[in-house]
Amino acid sequence: MKKNELDHIDFEILKMLQANARIPLKEIAAKVYLSSPAVSARIETLVNKGYIEGFHAQINPEVMGYHIKAFINLEVIPQDKKKFYPYIKECKNVVECNCVTGDYSMLLEVLFQSTSELDQFIGELQEYGRTNTLIVFSTSVEHRGVIIE
Repeated sequence: MKKNELDHIDFEILKMLQANARIPLKEIAAKVYLSSPAVSARIETLVNKGYIEGFHAQINPEVMGYHIKAFINLEVIPQDKKKFYPYIKECKNVVECNCVTGDYSMLLEVLFQSTSELDQFIGELQEYGRTNTLIVFSTSVEHRGVIIE
């Protein structure tokens, strides 16, 4: 299924679920003028075809004690990627890891409770290559949803 295979009702359902994954089926159904079972079937189709990858609660990291958010650029040579990927997947403090273009090959988003924990992690990462770390002071736009038009 490609974007052009979606109709206006599918787009509306996606918008509503992205804004609030806990929105009741009955409320979606009323807004798109379908029955709850019809909306449920459409959502199931959107999940099965890969448009919806999951339903998540957005947790506040600071309330959970993670006051340090940072982005780490890491230069990993191609030969080390086979060893790096399993390692990084096991690192609980890594929120996201992207293979990117530019001077560095990886961009990591991490959360830590203290700068000393971040410093220790950076030391471990340097086994794979050179790093450049940016500590976040504030965030004006946080994980905005996908544009649905």
